Amino acid sequence: MTYFPTDRRSLLKGGATLLAAAATMSADELLGYAKAWAQTSPFKPEPGAKINMMRWKRFVEAEDVAFMKIVDAFQKANNVTINVSNESYDDVQPKASVAANTGQGLDMVWGLYTLPFLFSNKCVDMTDVADYLGKKCGGWTDSGKAYGMLDGKWIGIPVAATGGLVNYRISAAEKAGFKTFPKNLAELSEFFKAMNKNGTPGGMALGHASGDANGWVHWALWAHGGNLIDKDNKVVINSPETAKALEYVKGLYDNFVPGTASWNDSSNNKAFLAGQLYATVNGISIYVTAKKEAPQIAEDMNHAHLPPGLDGKTREMHLGFPILVFNFSKYPQTCKAFTAFLLEPEQFNPWIEAAQGYLSHFLKAYDANPIWTVDPKNTPYREVAATATTPAGLGKLGEAAAAAIADFVLVDMFANYCTGREDVKTAMASAERSAKRIFR
Repeated sequence: MTYFPTDRRSLLKGGATLLAAAATMSADELLGYAKAWAQTSPFKPEPGAKINMMRWKRFVEAEDVAFMKIVDAFQKANNVTINVSNESYDDVQPKASVAANTGQGLDMVWGLYTLPFLFSNKCVDMTDVADYLGKKCGGWTDSGKAYGMLDGKWIGIPVAATGGLVNYRISAAEKAGFKTFPKNLAELSEFFKAMNKNGTPGGMALGHASGDANGWVHWALWAHGGNLIDKDNKVVINSPETAKALEYVKGLYDNFVPGTASWNDSSNNKAFLAGQLYATVNGISIYVTAKKEAPQIAEDMNHAHLPPGLDGKTREMHLGFPILVFNFSKYPQTCKAFTAFLLEPEQFNPWIEAAQGYLSHFLKAYDANPIWTVDPKNTPYREVAATATTPAGLGKLGEAAAAAIADFVLVDMFANYCTGREDVKTAMASAERSAKRIFR
């Protein structure tokens, strides 16, 4: 098994070093392994298969380079073709829905969150792939199972997740009086007030940002004991707990940098790297880019989990990336074989090293990858699967829960109150109506 350099000095040199490694690393070894794997794998591609695969557009260039090397090796070893198209976060679900409804255009999708649950009746049963990988790679975390299984059957394979953790500037936090990141909700509120007062404001997305906004507003709701649905999938969003969450988030929002209500998933990255933003919730991509383009910012950055809720428990919603295979594909075995190959240790270990912490694993064996410990600033992202809760919260993940997050039900509720478009009661009532249309 081949790894990138794992001493901290080598990794901290930044994206250029790792990108070069990803672009040149063991291509011949990878092809040789792919050929050997094809001989022994239980998944046998259909002869001459041609696959159309859509994935989300990368945020870390080295990750994409490493991913395409895996694709290339698999194609050559199995004499098949995989055409990969890259789409923005917000375009993946609509385009996958078109394929699902028309029964053509795509064979497989590497999508976001709960995508397979939007059209579970169109997904190939991937239980054999999940069992194969689980036995070989230390088993699946509970959150991995939740993101992949419906009624005991795997309808998708949760490849990885991007952790939605706090990215903050160390010097600004210390100047605001915080030598360590806040450990509870009250301290976090004071943190944003002090940061704003000092002219080093933070801010989290409240626009239709599929990853950033959905992630932290779900945390805020759960942290105050609120839920969109209960264990029986009954809508319970209109509650005193939700009202507390709304008031708390409004207090944060009042100290945010202006404009967060219109942010998409790239807005906070740009503002942070431009020196306009000093704390936000994001994947590790800001840090990865900063090491390459703004090393003074990278040196002054750190990461932390959001504080636990009022009950002392940590519930976070991270951006899961599941792969699904459509049941109208002419080449389901090729799709299964590629998915299994993708998560094998020989590929997956160097791939998540290339991602530099942007991709966190759901298979337990990958806790041991050195990317998580070679740089202490990466380590919080190792724990993503352990703290991850699905968008269903207390409820059962299914088509309705997937639709609720795709429709930004919670994001709009918080944004409408924070921006003054609606008061607390109206914001909750609007979210309740939207949710009840979905959870029928």
